[in-house]
Amino acid sequence: MAELRLERLSKDFAGQSVVRELDLTLPEGAFTALLGPSGCGKTTTLRILAGLEQLSDGRVWLGDRLLADKTRHTPPEQRDMGMVFQSYALWPHMTVAENVGYPLKLRKVNGAARHKQVMDALEVVELGAFAERSPQELSGGQRQRVALARCLVAEPQVMLLDEPLANLDRHLRATMEQTFRDFHRRTGATFIYVTHDQAEAMALASHIAVMHRGELMQWGTPQELYQRPQNGWVARFIGQGSVLMLATSASAQQLDGAQLHTGLTESDRTSHQPVLVRPEHVQITDEGLSAEVQSCIYQGERYLLELRLRDGQSLSAFHFAPLPAYQTVCVRLKQGWRLETA
Repeated sequence: MAELRLERLSKDFAGQSVVRELDLTLPEGAFTALLGPSGCGKTTTLRILAGLEQLSDGRVWLGDRLLADKTRHTPPEQRDMGMVFQSYALWPHMTVAENVGYPLKLRKVNGAARHKQVMDALEVVELGAFAERSPQELSGGQRQRVALARCLVAEPQVMLLDEPLANLDRHLRATMEQTFRDFHRRTGATFIYVTHDQAEAMALASHIAVMHRGELMQWGTPQELYQRPQNGWVARFIGQGSVLMLATSASAQQLDGAQLHTGLTESDRTSHQPVLVRPEHVQITDEGLSAEVQSCIYQGERYLLELRLRDGQSLSAFHFAPLPAYQTVCVRLKQGWRLETA
């Protein structure tokens, strides 16, 4: 195994920049998610790593091995990577075992050796009993596990997954998320997982690269991205929360309740900075800042309130009971995170 490094990676299509000078080091054995909205460049980045697209500029390294630059392009079959597509990409005329064993067939692994490796791979994804079935006889989740087994049998250093759960219903998605976690733990391979679903990325990945318009917005663990976003765009994209403008010291990043309340009542707008406040850090109390309830949405175990402060700013909060619209309440803010300004 080895780390994967992207150095100033860029890709243009017909003069249009899709990925811009992306610098990223993916740790060996990590489960990394490339997260962002449609059109942000995450799938293009994955296809460049796989060798399915040629880069326009920059370099791609796997350990000390240069895979690609402006003059070099290592073909996909020589990169020691496996790829799982959103569409599964299984051959309908082959059995499950034949689909899984196809990479070994290309390597001229035959007979008992191939059979053993195929069955071992199918057992990992709990499909050993389905070896002789055709893909058409399987559910969507089972087909995705066959695609995983096909990657596993080749023992790649890097696993590339392009929105593999997008075609599954919510129940199957939850089941497959656990399958991916187990699969990663068993293989120890480096996983790179493309998704636009932040909940999926937060649940699966050890590291997340957040992309927007071809650029890297922030890189870190799910906890770092949620608790310490670097800018307003990441703060709004990851999780729920409100970005408030309030007076604060330029050096302070983590703000306590007293600083937040003082900053919101300060009249000098010249020193105002954007500060993220998550709804779990807003408490409905008997005294505090005055706010008007704009909406109340039932979420099962709690209610999501949309509030409007006296200065017109919007604030989200969680509460244990429903509150009627236009009721005036008092809120107390417990903590916030100051965001970088452009």
